[in-house]
Amino acid sequence: MNERWDNRRDAENVLRERDLTSTMHFDGWRLAGGLAALSVAIAVIAITVIADSDGEEPDRRDPGQTPTVPRPSTERTESPDRIQDAAVDTQIRWRRSRALGEPWAGRLVRGVGLPSEGRLFFTWDPVRHVSPNRAYRRFATARLIRITLDVLRSHAAKHPGAPRVGIGDLSRPNGGDFGKRFGSPDHTSHQNGLDADIYYPRRDGRERKPRRPSQIDRDLAQDLVDRFVAAGAQFVFVGPHTGLTGPPQIVQPLANHDDHMHVRIPNQSRSAEND
Repeated sequence: MNERWDNRRDAENVLRERDLTSTMHFDGWRLAGGLAALSVAIAVIAITVIADSDGEEPDRRDPGQTPTVPRPSTERTESPDRIQDAAVDTQIRWRRSRALGEPWAGRLVRGVGLPSEGRLFFTWDPVRHVSPNRAYRRFATARLIRITLDVLRSHAAKHPGAPRVGIGDLSRPNGGDFGKRFGSPDHTSHQNGLDADIYYPRRDGRERKPRRPSQIDRDLAQDLVDRFVAAGAQFVFVGPHTGLTGPPQIVQPLANHDDHMHVRIPNQSRSAEND
């Protein structure tokens, strides 16, 4: 009987030892798993801190409100004169023009119309003796109009108090005959967009053609002649009683020109476009 009791206790002890070993194994695995999880968490926190520190400013103190530094304007400030010149240019339908034939036997292809007036000029109708000139009488090559406007701009810059310059007949929209059927005085030339009548400035500053040479402001008129010569005019015909001078091969006296100069530019290429 005692022997059986002893055997029973021995069996129970063996079972307890097994349970304790299993429990220790289980607790060991649980501890190892917890340590692994803790290691992962620490690594994640470390990576986050490093990443955050890489994106931070060196000094995180609040510097206060950042002063606003005004940026320089990139807009161009145009003078009133340039704005008004641009306004004239917007009225002009610029296109590539061609002067065909001769000034006295030619025609104009894709002529450019001059506006009735601008800041630097007015137009004058020599037949009706009024301003402005009729539109069909104000066509030329783009090059002639550009040269004329450039001369007037430089003239006005040199003489800021001078009156506007009068521009008379140019050519008809398609060039061709500009003779007696279009009124008197008639034109033998002005047929291919290379000729322009420019009225001499008056001493009294009035915007109309001078009726006699004594009304001409010779200083201003001579300045215009010189500027057209410098701009490349082929001829500048002036009245024989005006006293205006220049290179004799270019500035030449011509009857019936005591109230205006007749400017002609060369046809740079008879096959190329004059723009």
